[in-house]
Amino acid sequence: MLRQLKYAVGPLLLDSLGVIIFALLMALHINVIVATLCGATIAIAMVVSDIVRGKPVPAMQWLSLALVAVSAGATLLTHDPRFVMAKPTVIYWVVGCAMLRPGWLNRYLAPEDFAVVGDLMTAFGFAWAGLMFITGIANLVVAIAFPDRWLAFLAVFPMASKVALFVVHFATLKIVGRRRVRAATAAAAA
Repeated sequence: MLRQLKYAVGPLLLDSLGVIIFALLMALHINVIVATLCGATIAIAMVVSDIVRGKPVPAMQWLSLALVAVSAGATLLTHDPRFVMAKPTVIYWVVGCAMLRPGWLNRYLAPEDFAVVGDLMTAFGFAWAGLMFITGIANLVVAIAFPDRWLAFLAVFPMASKVALFVVHFATLKIVGRRRVRAATAAAAA
């Protein structure tokens, strides 16, 4: 189970590391320019690392790099706190749109597990996309209606909602997978 968890979480964290670092630094009230430069540097380093090692750069990692680069440039140019507050909404919506592509989630499942529960991955891919759209809407509402609570929202809701969906996703795959393996074993024995 730990191997499967590592297989699922590892690429997800690496693909989003630049955005995660940026959000974490913002939540810690680090200067906008410093947070932006740190997030952008890490996103660039992740892509360069794959290229140097001769590995293909996954689409989500390219997307993370593009979002960090565009948002970093806009933040550095405007210094507008309203843009900084609205920026996660745009990011969540762009990521949500990218997640609407069936099969994007397949790389987070070990090949032997894909044979058993791979059919569930498209539905969960759409669930993840839905969560991104909902998070984007919630961010915009908080940024406009409750700007004084925006950093607290950013520090808690996006991560908590993703952890909750990840737990449901992972547990569902484990439960359904075990049931299917038991059923196949019973059918083969009969």
